[in-house]
Amino acid sequence: MTTRPAAVVVLAAGEGTRMRSSIPKVLHELAGRSLVGHAVAAAQELKPDHLSVVIGHGRDLVAAHLDEVAPAASTVVQEEQLGTGHAVGVALEQLPELDGVVVVTYGDVPLLTGETLHALMDAHVTQGNAVTVLTAKVADPTGYGRIVRGADGEVHAIVEHKDASDDVRAITEINSGIYAFDAAVLRSGLSRLTTDNSQGELYLTDVLAFARDDGGRTGAFVTDDPWQTEGVNDRVQLAAMTRELNRRLLRRWMREGVTMIDPESTWIDVTVTLDRDVVLRPGVQLRGSTRIAAGAEVGPDSTLYDTIVGSGASVVRSHASGAEIGPDAVVGPFTYLRPGAVLEARAKAGAFVEIKASTVGTGAKVPHLSYVGDATIGEGANVGAGTIVANYDGLGKYHTKVGRHSFIGSDSVLVAPVDIADGSYVAAGSTVTAGTEPGELAVARSRQRNIAGWVEHRRAGTATAAAAEAAQQRAADEPGGQHEHSGHDKHDDLANGDPA
Repeated sequence: MTTRPAAVVVLAAGEGTRMRSSIPKVLHELAGRSLVGHAVAAAQELKPDHLSVVIGHGRDLVAAHLDEVAPAASTVVQEEQLGTGHAVGVALEQLPELDGVVVVTYGDVPLLTGETLHALMDAHVTQGNAVTVLTAKVADPTGYGRIVRGADGEVHAIVEHKDASDDVRAITEINSGIYAFDAAVLRSGLSRLTTDNSQGELYLTDVLAFARDDGGRTGAFVTDDPWQTEGVNDRVQLAAMTRELNRRLLRRWMREGVTMIDPESTWIDVTVTLDRDVVLRPGVQLRGSTRIAAGAEVGPDSTLYDTIVGSGASVVRSHASGAEIGPDAVVGPFTYLRPGAVLEARAKAGAFVEIKASTVGTGAKVPHLSYVGDATIGEGANVGAGTIVANYDGLGKYHTKVGRHSFIGSDSVLVAPVDIADGSYVAAGSTVTAGTEPGELAVARSRQRNIAGWVEHRRAGTATAAAAEAAQQRAADEPGGQHEHSGHDKHDDLANGDPA
């Protein structure tokens, strides 16, 4: 069926004292979404005419969060938490007079799905109920309200655990607190609520009795998935729900064609997107809006936030946030890609490399031990080991460009702003402060000079001095006498760097 509710009311005003947190309970996260975010996402699948979230504790923080994640939802403040009936009444006061179905749910039931809410709505409409409650049968119903049914199978009452007799406490069908109401029945029932109970609160459950007294049918939709009725009240429950939600997400993606070597150590947010034939190795965390294309392999031991990974790419033991990794690119191990890092197709960011707000062009390489910030590395360029792009002068950050198929020798510093032209070389060990023209070699270092006898005079009596003396003696004993060191060897090839 396609019935749309007139309104969905999400109750999210509670303090959540058992969380022992300065953060409002409904803002605690699991799988990349807040508790109330999960509730609102499920509610939005019903496409209600009105979506109202009742807030109270931490109202400013919760309202600001909802403005960000669910701008179409309206918020209403419950100044005093006087029970579930009072909370729903506060919400209805802020809505126009409704005609149709009103669904009531909670902001701390993160595994509840839109599919289950649709099923609740369908049962409500099909059975012609005045009120329909979502229920579940559980092994240990302690603490839950019990569903008391009559001989006709209808729900005759919902009795809170504290108010229940021993016979009622033996019932294993429990109330989830999630309902579908006829709007007129709800308005009438709320107006008749009293605080005549052990808690001194206005119980929404009492509306069912009023509906029956008025001749309405009260029914139930029993879910076969009790997890969807579970609320989060403390950190232990939050951890349990997080693990269960993650298990469900992993199972869904594996059935979509994703390989997970070790699901027990793999964690994925609800907002992550994976294509077929992605391989996730142990110790992978995929967070936020991360997207992994077909045939890419991530892990082991990698965490990606809001990162795009292209088809066939490889990411090993690395951390990326707000980065884009192109098709067949290689990242890691021990690589840090910060926001704005872009690796184009077949590019490489190797071991112990950090890249921030920079583009590494097609087939270009930053293989080892380098920092690249605010730079553009051209197609096919090679950045030698130990290179630093010095982008910050203490006041501002500046851009560096390395041209196509250029070569930066190992242990160089490029002091931004600087432009290394296409087809240029920078000699190993250079500190470059000016650009080059195409085909030039930039050399920014002094020639090496060796001071004979320095160790003997300045480090006499040390192990170094003893080693030098022994080496000199061995050289003197060799046929031909003392070996003379040439000052001209392969290191005169000033462009020496790292071809890897």
